[in-house]
Amino acid sequence: MYKSNKLLSFDTDEASERVMVELARSTPVWKKLQQVVSTTEACRAFALAGLRSRYPRATEDELRRRLAAVIFDRETVIRVYGWDPEVEGY
Repeated sequence: MYKSNKLLSFDTDEASERVMVELARSTPVWKKLQQVVSTTEACRAFALAGLRSRYPRATEDELRRRLAAVIFDRETVIRVYGWDPEVEGY
């Protein structure tokens, strides 16, 4: 049972928050993982859409490198893709 006087969100009333916490606790792990994967895929799609908008002539390979530059640190992108985001752009 959820018992706390502290709200997790300033714009959610305590009763609603209690329901949200109980739902989160009762959700099976496989379902939580499915939600994480779905959210990750959506974020990747939004990032790619933004890159396509900024670089309309970019090839799929270039878009992959640019996406990697958004996700990973510069040194990793240079090592794995041979792409320096500070030179080529993010």
